[in-house]
Amino acid sequence: MKKSPIFVDFSLLRLNPHFRSIFIARMISVFAFGILMVAVPVQIHQLTGSTLQVGAAMALDGIGMFAGLMCGGVLADRMDRRRLILLGRTSCGLGFLALALNGFMTNPSVTALYVVSTWDGFFSGIGITSLMASIPVIVGRENLPAAGALSMLTVRFGAVLSPLLGGLIITAAGVNWNYLLAGIGTLATLIPLTRLPSLKPQNAEPSHPLRSLMEGFEFLWQNKVVGAVVAVGTLQTLLSAVRVLYPSLAEDGYGGGAFEVGLMYSAVPLGAMLGAFTSGWVGGLSRPGAMMLACVTASSLAIASLGAFTHLAYGLAALVVLGYLGSIASLLQFTLVQGQTPDHLLGRVNSLWNAQDVVGDSLGALGLGALARALAPLMAVAWFGAGAAAAGLLMCAGFGSLRRLSGGKPEQAEGEPAEQPAGS
Repeated sequence: MKKSPIFVDFSLLRLNPHFRSIFIARMISVFAFGILMVAVPVQIHQLTGSTLQVGAAMALDGIGMFAGLMCGGVLADRMDRRRLILLGRTSCGLGFLALALNGFMTNPSVTALYVVSTWDGFFSGIGITSLMASIPVIVGRENLPAAGALSMLTVRFGAVLSPLLGGLIITAAGVNWNYLLAGIGTLATLIPLTRLPSLKPQNAEPSHPLRSLMEGFEFLWQNKVVGAVVAVGTLQTLLSAVRVLYPSLAEDGYGGGAFEVGLMYSAVPLGAMLGAFTSGWVGGLSRPGAMMLACVTASSLAIASLGAFTHLAYGLAALVVLGYLGSIASLLQFTLVQGQTPDHLLGRVNSLWNAQDVVGDSLGALGLGALARALAPLMAVAWFGAGAAAAGLLMCAGFGSLRRLSGGKPEQAEGEPAEQPAGS
């Protein structure tokens, strides 16, 4: 039996030029979005002094992305996905440049920030859905674990460095330059992305958009494996809301301040980077579904353990473990969703899978915020993690098809013709 490697396999970047183009574009866009993510709340707070208005802008971005995911899922199963990817990137880049123009004005408009936040969220959703639906065709389903790990490594690396870079740019030159660089960087991703081949969906059958979207829901309901993966993914997304407790935990639980909060925010991405970099073994798992369930349940216990620590070092270690387990669970979710979904449904299923990230994170933040109002921070995080662990155990017991799913080379999805990976 061939031993699985420990570290992520980089050979896909060398052997597949189309995936290499996506990887380069993704790396640039992660940094562009990262420095923008810092700029919008900073500028709104500078203009209004209101935390509520900062939250409103973030909510509008989430609403726009949710709408974009829903529309993008339907469109990605009808139209050339390459065109939709380019449309999403172009529209976002122009939106960022509009923010730069607004910022350089004497009296910047807060309304413009709201409008463009919604605009960018919408077109980001379209672009993300179309790109994810294209990956199985571009790399081949047998290479999904490696493609997912490389993409995750890029995102985690950017999540650690891009906010820091964004803060340095604001300090040195002002928030307007964040927007300008984000716009230029996003438009620059069009250069490698134009090298992609035509990515028309297979067996596309145009129908009413609402009916088309309902077919995606029906697939999730009828396919016990993919439906279970999305349900488990929702629990994993709920766990990410623990970050709303970082300030309270740092101050009241660990006796720290802003520096300690920053360390806590960095700990999860650090663990996720380690997970992505050492995920070579994931592709050789004999029971990927069981491993995903175990990772999500263990992530819940890692969060619960935060309530038992009164020293920052132990809390940071638990958060690094949380990031590691979360990255493995996310990689398995990506591999199973992409590998088990027929090509003609990939757009809609990916849109619904990504939409649960938006909804799950918001619901988790609201629920944990309410719990923290009633309990001390350490007690709140302990109960939150324990409840999530109980839900994870119930999923382990209830999702038998996912738990028993065998690994190895992904089987051809039912009703889908054989396909050749582009660029092979």
